[in-house]
Amino acid sequence: MNNTIKSTCILMLAAMIWGFAFVAQRSGMEHVGPFFFNGVRTVLGALTLVAVLLARGGAKRGVGAVAAPETEGRADGFWNDERKALLKGGFLCGLVLFAGSNFQQIGLVFTTASKAGFITTLYIVLVPIFGIFLKHRTRWNAWAGVVLAAAGLYCLCITERFSIAPGDLIVLLGAGFWAVHIFVIDRFVRHTGAIRLSCVQFAVCGALSLAVMPFADPHFATASAFGLESVRAVLPAILYTGVLSSGAGFTLQAVGQKYAKPTAASIILSTEAIFGVVGGFLLLGERFTGREVLGCILMFAAVILAQLPLASSEDSPGR
Repeated sequence: MNNTIKSTCILMLAAMIWGFAFVAQRSGMEHVGPFFFNGVRTVLGALTLVAVLLARGGAKRGVGAVAAPETEGRADGFWNDERKALLKGGFLCGLVLFAGSNFQQIGLVFTTASKAGFITTLYIVLVPIFGIFLKHRTRWNAWAGVVLAAAGLYCLCITERFSIAPGDLIVLLGAGFWAVHIFVIDRFVRHTGAIRLSCVQFAVCGALSLAVMPFADPHFATASAFGLESVRAVLPAILYTGVLSSGAGFTLQAVGQKYAKPTAASIILSTEAIFGVVGGFLLLGERFTGREVLGCILMFAAVILAQLPLASSEDSPGR
C-alpha cells in the first residue's frame, strides 16, 4: 500500500470518527448539560493525547509537528520561546475551542446530529471570508463556494416563514468560531508540536467548561439533574468523544496529513458531515425532507468547490 492510499484511509477513518461523534454528542444531551459534557470529554481528550505523547516517546519534543528552526534545540530555561508559544497558543486556542465546541453542543440540544454536521462543516467556507480581514488572497472558487453554501444553508435551515431554528443558528455561530480556530492554530502550530498544542487547548477548554457548568447547565431542561444515573448513562458518549474523537481523531489527522496534500486532506476530512448523516439515520432514526437533502448537497458541493486547487502547484512545498 503506497503512502497516498494509506493517508487517504487514515484521514477517512478520522472523518468517520468525527462524523459519528455528532451522534454521541446529540445522545449525550438527553442526560447531562452541554458544559458538563464538553468539560469532561475535553479533559479526557487531553489525557489521551498525553498518553499518545508518552507512548511515542514525544513527551519532551512533541509529536505531529517539527519544532520551528528558531526554537529547535534551544534550552534556555523554562520560559524559552517554544514553551511560551505552547502556553500562549494553547490558552488562546483553548479559549476559541471553548466557544466553538460549546455553541455546537448547546445547538445540539435543539437540532439533529445530521444538520449539525453539515452546518459545522461550513467553517471551511467561512475561512476565506474571515481571511479578508487578515489580507489573505481569496480565489474565485472560494467565493463560489460561499454562494453555494448560502443557498444550501437556506434550504437546510430556513423555514417557509423565513426564520431559522434556534438550534441551527447556535451551531452556525459555533462554525464561525471553528473558522477562527483555524487561524489561531495556524498562528501557533508552526512554533510548537501540534499534538502538544492540542493537549494544552483541550485542557484549557475542559477547565473553562467545568468552571461555567454550575452556572450555565441548569438553565437547560435536559440538564436539570446531574445524578449518578445520568453520568452513567452518558459515559459511553463521553468516552467516545473524549478518547476517539478528541484523542484518536486528532492523532489520525496528524499522521494522515504527513503524506497528503492540504487540499486533498481538507476534502477528505469534510466528509465527516456525510458520516454524521449516516450515523443520525442509523442510530437516531433522523430523516431529511427533500428540501433539506438539496441543502446538504449544495453545502457539501460548496465545501468541495472552495477547496479545489486551481493550479497543480497549489499544494507544492512552501506554499
